[in-house]
Amino acid sequence: MAELAREAGITVRTLRFYRERKLIPAPRREGRIAWYNEHHLARLRTIGALLERGHTLGGIGELLTAFESGRDVGELLGLDTPLVTPWSEETPVRLTPEELADHFRDDVTPENLTASLDLGYLVVDGDEFVHISRRLLDASTELVNKGVPLAAVLEAARQVRAHADALADLFTNLLLTHLLPDVRRHTPTPQEADRIAETVDKLRPLSKGVVEAELSMAMDRRVRREIEEWLGACEDGAAEQGADGE
Repeated sequence: MAELAREAGITVRTLRFYRERKLIPAPRREGRIAWYNEHHLARLRTIGALLERGHTLGGIGELLTAFESGRDVGELLGLDTPLVTPWSEETPVRLTPEELADHFRDDVTPENLTASLDLGYLVVDGDEFVHISRRLLDASTELVNKGVPLAAVLEAARQVRAHADALADLFTNLLLTHLLPDVRRHTPTPQEADRIAETVDKLRPLSKGVVEAELSMAMDRRVRREIEEWLGACEDGAAEQGADGE
């Protein structure tokens, strides 16, 4: 318990309090010894992150209970208006530790597991993991199977996340500045709420289409440049060999 508290940056007293409130799962026991693992550490880090965002322990307990029982967290928070309809179409995937190992084999290391938890790709639910996205899991698995180290995949994912957040900020600011300039000034009427929801829904496919088009063209430009540089290097090498032969 002392080791777990130290790793989580909290006191043993706080850890006992969390355990009494059932905010963390019970440890595995062998006789009088209680064993904690990375699942407990990840849960403590989640609790710490939620506390930093202003959630109370009571609210955190409800969120964790809702997640573990399969309830919709948005419903629990009262976010049932069309304004918060998720843009994401991702399907979470529940995995046992053995199934996770089947995907990534020897790359399932404590360092990669910690990186996945910090990135938010994995969350701990009891003795199992939940991956946030079937598409992202499949893409990561394919890259690892092709020979890309999982650590490199996760680092790339971290950079993609940063760029995606910047794109989301750009589109949101565009929306608020030019299409919904009054949305922050007063509580919207039902008619205004409908207009906001309609505007947001229309922006959804536009933003996705713009990002996909720009990424596709950027990949074309980059791949073309790499091929031209490679062919140029091959021609230079052939020319040098010809000169040496003469």
